[in-house]
Amino acid sequence: MRPSDASTLRRTRRWLVSYPRAVPVAIFFFIAAITGLSVWAIERGEQAAEQARLAKSAQAIASALDRRGNTTSSYLRAGAALFATLDGVEAPVFRRFVTELRLDADYRGSEGIGWAEHLTASEIIAFEQRVQAGQPGVNSVTPYPPSDRDNIVPVTYLQPDTQRNRRALGFDMWSDSTRRIAMQEAVRAVRPTASGKVVLKQEGSGDANGFLVYMPVFQTGTRDLKGFIYSPFSAQDFLDSVVTAEDIGDLGVQLYEGSAQPTNLLASVPPATATGWYSTVEFRLASRPMIVQVESAQGSALSFLSMMTLLFGLAVASLSMLVARLLTQQAYEDQASLDYFAEQNLIRNSLTRELNHRVKNTLANVLSIVSLTRRRASNLDDFADGLDGRIRALSATHDLLTESEWGTTPICDVVGTEMAPYSDNGDTTLVMDGPSVELAPGDALSLGLAIHELATNASKYGALSQHGGKVSVTWSLVEDNLARIEWVESGGPPVSQIRKRGFGTELIEKIVAHELQHPVELEFAVDGVRCQMDVPVRKPSAFALRAHQKGGVVTEGSAAQIDDILAGPRTH
Repeated sequence: MRPSDASTLRRTRRWLVSYPRAVPVAIFFFIAAITGLSVWAIERGEQAAEQARLAKSAQAIASALDRRGNTTSSYLRAGAALFATLDGVEAPVFRRFVTELRLDADYRGSEGIGWAEHLTASEIIAFEQRVQAGQPGVNSVTPYPPSDRDNIVPVTYLQPDTQRNRRALGFDMWSDSTRRIAMQEAVRAVRPTASGKVVLKQEGSGDANGFLVYMPVFQTGTRDLKGFIYSPFSAQDFLDSVVTAEDIGDLGVQLYEGSAQPTNLLASVPPATATGWYSTVEFRLASRPMIVQVESAQGSALSFLSMMTLLFGLAVASLSMLVARLLTQQAYEDQASLDYFAEQNLIRNSLTRELNHRVKNTLANVLSIVSLTRRRASNLDDFADGLDGRIRALSATHDLLTESEWGTTPICDVVGTEMAPYSDNGDTTLVMDGPSVELAPGDALSLGLAIHELATNASKYGALSQHGGKVSVTWSLVEDNLARIEWVESGGPPVSQIRKRGFGTELIEKIVAHELQHPVELEFAVDGVRCQMDVPVRKPSAFALRAHQKGGVVTEGSAAQIDDILAGPRTH
């Protein structure tokens, strides 16, 4: 493996271990972001394609409507040219003209073609009689105009002759302002002109939207208006005829007169699903502006390709997050294993150093005890008995420390262990009382040796040597980091004030005081021995692992140092 690859691998592992949860989540969101960007790009493309489709459809429908409007205009121009040459437009002539156009076969969306003669008020009666004679069913002009009006344009003929179209016969179109404005514009421009939105008379009681296209007819060579040839349209039928021919599918189409406002809506074909996507095309139908608006039916849902991309991206993101999580977990476990092995190795080394230290300390204590016992013994039996008891006391305290894994040891356990051989003696009384206080291992050893020496002395010469004797061992916390242990004997034989200084005294006042780093007050009163010891109460961090403390390892000079302590005065 190249150094750069190894460095990259280490950095990757470090990231995985340092951020075990953040890395998988970051990978998931990164892939999800790429997926979202891809879906957005696909949707933009789909929308662009849909807009192009809408624009194409709108243009096609507008062109078709424009063609139909131009066709109607052509028919009306032809009729105007024909009727301008005639003295009057009779019913047979009009029917023949319309029949020749073959509207039913060639032209859809229109209600037909009609003729509306231009009259004055004085000509109404003659008009009604003439029309009634040639076309039964037209009874009167409606609404009947006032006598002073000069412009009256009633519907005279309307083909094809259907029950629906007969509803419009006789209607004075000049009486309606929308129709009148369109007719006035047609007269002014002399060309086919469409009206605004109206409700055709053919609708009867209905309210469907419609419009009309007017073409004025003048007397030949003059500007005398003879009437209007016109074509009425049902707006919905007009739009449907084009939509069916163009086959727009599921698109929606709206036809507006003028601007694309709800009030100007002429007809509409709703889409399969309303989306709000539009394409608009303006055109002119018989000189009137119209708007075709095509609405998409694609819906707001994602396209098939976007949905597949999204699902695939989320699946990849989830799988990648899972794989990253597994790799992170594996890297974390590997690092934990490495840390554990390193910690175990450190602990092993520390324990080795600590064991070496404690063995040396113990051997130093043993050597000192042997040395001092030998000096104080007068014969071999005394030497053996004294050495045996002190080694056993040291061993008992070691057992306590071993049970606590060389952690802290309660004072009550140390005192109880050393006083256990005398607790079942019914002749004497033992009192042990004090709060729960934990001692460091070395301090517990020193305290155990001191209690052993005091108990041994009491059993031989003091309160534990006769019936009724009492030994009280109490302790208390005088400070947060200092405990005070008090040994008080009573009820025993009087203590001789002339006595030989023994090993116990040397051990307590020198070795124990040195190890505890506090002086020991030992008083041989007449009524009983009294001893007061101050023991430091240390935090576990101060002695847990000596290997981590500067100068924590005891050197081979420890035994010699203790011997130097013992080298003081041999007698009291």
